[in-house]
Parts: sequence; C-alpha cells; structure tokens
Amino acid sequence: MNQSEQDKLSLAIELPAVAADAGMEPAAVDGMAFARLYGEPLFKLPQDLYIPPDALEVFLEAFEGPLDLLLYLIRKQNFNVLDIPMSQVTNQYLAYVEQIRKSNLELAAEYLLMAAMLIEIKSRMLLPVKKADTDEDAEDPRAELVRRLLEYEQMKLAAQRLDQVPQLGRDFLRSQVFIEQSMAPRFPDVDTSDLQAAWADVLKRAKLNQHHKISREELSVREHMSQMLRRLQHARFMEFTELFEDAIRSGKGVPVVVVNFIAMLELSRESLVEITQAEPYAPIYVRLAYTPA
Repeated sequence: MNQSEQDKLSLAIELPAVAADAGMEPAAVDGMAFARLYGEPLFKLPQDLYIPPDALEVFLEAFEGPLDLLLYLIRKQNFNVLDIPMSQVTNQYLAYVEQIRKSNLELAAEYLLMAAMLIEIKSRMLLPVKKADTDEDAEDPRAELVRRLLEYEQMKLAAQRLDQVPQLGRDFLRSQVFIEQSMAPRFPDVDTSDLQAAWADVLKRAKLNQHHKISREELSVREHMSQMLRRLQHARFMEFTELFEDAIRSGKGVPVVVVNFIAMLELSRESLVEITQAEPYAPIYVRLAYTPA
C-alpha cells in the first residue's frame, strides 16, 4: 500500500468520528453508512441515545457461590485442601470480591461474609497455639472450612454426574409416529391353530358343566341287626372284622359297612350282643349276650 492509499484510509476512518463530534451529518464513505436502523442507513448517532454503563460485560468465570469460588482457587493452584495456605488464598479471594463489589454490590454481600470468615481464620492462625487443659492438641481453625469445602465438592461432583445422564428434551427426543387409520375395519386372519385352541376351550367348559346325579339307597338298620343276630346264633363268638367281610366282598361300598357297624352298636345298646377283649391290644370279639334260663 502506497502513501496516498494510506492517507485515504485514515481519512475514511476519521471522517465519521469528526462529523459526530461536530454534530453534522457525515457524508457516506464509499456509499456505506456506519450503521442501519430498521433497514434505514444511519449516518449519525441519535442525541438521546443511552448506553448503560454495564451494557458490555465479559465474565471469564461464573461461580455459584462463595464456596464454589474458594474451591476453584484451591483446585486451580493444586493446593492441598487439608492444608490450605490461608494468606495466599485470602488475598486472591478478596481481589475477586473487590471486582464483584464494583459492579454488583448485592451479589458481593454473600461473598463478603465468606471473606470475613477467611480473615478470621487467618488471624487465628497468626496467634500462638494454646493447648487445652487435657493436654490435647488444639483444633485447627481451618477444620470447619475444610469440612464444608469437601462436602460441597462431593455435592458438586454428584450434580455433574447426574447432569451427564441423558435427559429427555436435551439429549434426545421421544419419537412420534403418526399412523393413518382407514375407516373400514380390518380383522386379523384366523388359522388352524386358533380354531384348535378355541375348540379345546369349549370342551373344557363343557366338562365343567356336567351334571352328577346322586341316587338314594334305602338301607335298613333293623334288617342288618336281624342278619347279624342270625350269624351269631350259629357261632359261639365272631371276631370284630368278620362281621363286615360279607359287605366288603360284595362290593356294596362304604355305606353298607357303616350301616352294619351301626347295627352292631344298636345290638350292644339293647344288650343283645357283647363286645369282649381278652387283654389289652388283643383281638375284639362279638358274641350273643348270655341270657339266664
């Protein structure tokens, strides 16, 4: 670039500024205005234009609170959180709080409370250590601050791990499928296996509804009492189980056996038969009752 081109470039840059200072409308440089408002070229700044003092701010680091700032200063410089150099950390913390106080006093109030706590710990560390009466070592003034920092760091790491979990609307979207339904219904096809299963279900239900008829059999206790007396007349005595052998062999079932047993009990109650046993656990015998002449 030669000297004449450099002079033209400097003139083009200084012309809008000089015209603005003089309150005059600057001429367009190469047919271009320095700004456009609603599509219209703007050759001078409005007289009532107000730009707030904090309109342009750049935040290099954003902290969620005093503990977050303090933990950042410690981790950034690789300090041991269990042995914090209070003098260095406090000076760095106060420098940051001073920058906040100039721009936002309400936000700085919360940070000033932590600054007071740091100054207190720093002053306590400068005092000579006074041992307790129990000859135990005095508690480190930084112990409470260390506990709070470690707890905060655990919560912060847990929050970061939760934030890494995929979230609906942020990391993925729920799929939506639109299906056009026709007005005519479409029924599914029926195959052989479906018919077999339906028929098996019908048969199963039919078996459950079968009728069972119970007939009543007339059994006379008096008749069986007479039969038992006739049998005992031809035998001196009979074993208990022999009295029921005929009913069991005939296959008449449990009802006949039960009636026979009732008949024997009725004969014993009327003192027509005797039920005897020679000794404990010996066989039981039944015989006709002895009737004196």
